[in-house]
Amino acid sequence: MPKFGFDQEALMGQFAEASARQGEALRKSVQEATLKALQGRELTLKNIQAVVKQVSQAAAQGAVQNPMGAQQMEPLLAKAVAGMDEALLQVVEANRRALEQLVEYGAGMRETQVKKALSDLEKMEDMFFSTVRKAVGDGSNPLQLAWTHVLDKFQMKGTGTGAHATQTVEQLTDQAQAVLREGRAMGLKTAQALLDSYAALASGVLIGMSQGMQGDAGEGQAAAKSKRSK
Repeated sequence: MPKFGFDQEALMGQFAEASARQGEALRKSVQEATLKALQGRELTLKNIQAVVKQVSQAAAQGAVQNPMGAQQMEPLLAKAVAGMDEALLQVVEANRRALEQLVEYGAGMRETQVKKALSDLEKMEDMFFSTVRKAVGDGSNPLQLAWTHVLDKFQMKGTGTGAHATQTVEQLTDQAQAVLREGRAMGLKTAQALLDSYAALASGVLIGMSQGMQGDAGEGQAAAKSKRSK
């Protein structure tokens, strides 16, 4: 079994020991764990699904150990789902940026890699829900009903991941048509090279995005510290 880049034991421990007031901390931890697990891996739907499964299982196993009852745990489970959704939203954005580069270089919507990438984006939300349901769906899990309530609510209103995926497909389709009309194919050789390594390209974009966010957070903390010292 492949090892993913997040501490499963630590995440389980957070859920096992969390109080009702620690929902936001759990949401952030789940988001970060999901992104860490994805970094350095090609952003194929199969790899993303495997990460969602691992993170969901860690959260579920930790939540079962928490002494609070199902009613108090349900809002925390909702934060777990929200954290994964926010991470997958970044995955969609990384794919959008990578695909945008391909389209600018002249790759059309009929290219096999582009068609697959767009198809995977359209499947992302359904994959997310089905994977989490299976991961937490142990019949002996005392929190299974709470998980079901949370997932049903999310599925009813939709996720940020699903909305952004739909918007991305529409935007890229329009962009590809504009490039075709204007004859702006910049370099077919370059486009082909990018197509051949698309999943790795998207993974690199995600790493860059994450590093940028960490840099922004560090600058914000330094600014706050400087302000307090004055």
